[in-house]
Amino acid sequence: MTATGQSRRRALVLFSGGQDSTTCLAWALTHFAHVETLGFDYGQRHSAELSCRATLRDRFQTLHPDWSTRLGEDHLLDMTVLKQLGASAMTDDVAIATQADGLPNTFVPGRNLLFFTLAAALAYRRGLDVLVGGMSQTDYSGYPDCRDNTLKALQVALSLGIDRPLTLETPLMWLDKADTWELAQQLGGAALVELVRTDTHTCYLNQRDTLHAWGYGCGQCPACLLRAQGYQQWLTRRSVNRTPG
Repeated sequence: MTATGQSRRRALVLFSGGQDSTTCLAWALTHFAHVETLGFDYGQRHSAELSCRATLRDRFQTLHPDWSTRLGEDHLLDMTVLKQLGASAMTDDVAIATQADGLPNTFVPGRNLLFFTLAAALAYRRGLDVLVGGMSQTDYSGYPDCRDNTLKALQVALSLGIDRPLTLETPLMWLDKADTWELAQQLGGAALVELVRTDTHTCYLNQRDTLHAWGYGCGQCPACLLRAQGYQQWLTRRSVNRTPG
């Protein structure tokens, strides 16, 4: 893609080191001329994702010649204040369960709102005008700050708040996990799929000692189950599509 039209824009990807944000990084590098990444340390139990980030960024630069020239600086912010606001199964050693309000106790209130607010502030300083996040309303855990309406409203508020037009892009919003695997295939072929499979981290319980067909993880937590199910559905769909009619 030549640096014309939308691709002249400069993006900041919320990059955790997980499957979704890694796929979004590939999407951003395909669409924009300059892409920086932003991670957050909020005391998450699955801190292995943070250690995946540098490896993934290094590998990205070998996957596609354009990506190596478009990938800019990485940023990591301390967000441990989120843990100070109260316990959740995402930040504390407690069993994953459903709360009285119907939300899973892996929900960290305000997490994505704060992430995007800080991303907007950084984008202002760095001259970036697109924020990219891996939120999805199709295959998600019921988190209200992943919903499309939440992020549309946030886009308006952030643009007004910094007095500059910001675009919040969520390429996975209407994709299920199988679609997300397929998007990785379309963006970077088998090499990107394998990178996602072996070098990203999703498991809430922070386990990386067993490599399954779909990647590393405990295989039992909601994040692993969703990822594994999506991977199998993706393989099934690809098999059906290849079957002669």
